[in-house]
This record gives sequence, C-alpha cells and structure tokens, in this order.
Amino acid sequence: MNIQIFGKSKCFDTKKAERYFKERRVKFQSVDILQKGLSKGELNSVISAVGIEALVSEKADEYHLFKYLSPEAKPEKLLECSTLYKTPIVRNGKSATIGYRPDVWAKWE
Repeated sequence: MNIQIFGKSKCFDTKKAERYFKERRVKFQSVDILQKGLSKGELNSVISAVGIEALVSEKADEYHLFKYLSPEAKPEKLLECSTLYKTPIVRNGKSATIGYRPDVWAKWE
C-alpha cells in the first residue's frame, strides 16, 4: 500500500484520516495541500478515480467562479487554486477517496 493524504493542517477530517492509518500502523505520506497542492499527474489520477465535481468544495470562496468554467479549464484552475479542494484526499495508487472514508480504506488493507 502506498498511501498519500492530501489535506489542510486545520482540517478535522484530515487529522482523523491520519489517525486512522497511524492506528493500523500503515505508512503514509502526508502533504499539506495549501502549501504543495497536487501535481498534474496526481490531479488526473484523483479525477479519474472520483470525478472532478467530487473534488471541489462548494464552500470555497472561489467556487462561485469555478462552477462557470468550461470542463477543459477546471483542472487547470484546480492546479492554480488549492483552496478549492475538499479534504482529505487519500490516494492509494490509482484509487482515491475524498473526505473521511474508513469503509473504503479498510478494503485497501
């Protein structure tokens, strides 16, 4: 298993996700999404796993602009503006989840 957790340091669900894997002694890489963001390859992998709409937080300040973008422009905007993401984004190879999803993670073990 190659777990990556992309989240925000003040996000409660991100902390819960990290605790979930720590308790099970599963190694993971934690990435602060506000500082590092996602690479283009990581973003494409997550989009193919969950879809672009599931990835975007409707509570984000920039969402009112994002929702009117063309489908082709949306991934580029996500690469530019990491505050648009719902967190945590948990990746395991080509699989990914958004939010706290221990039911799915248990199947990865």
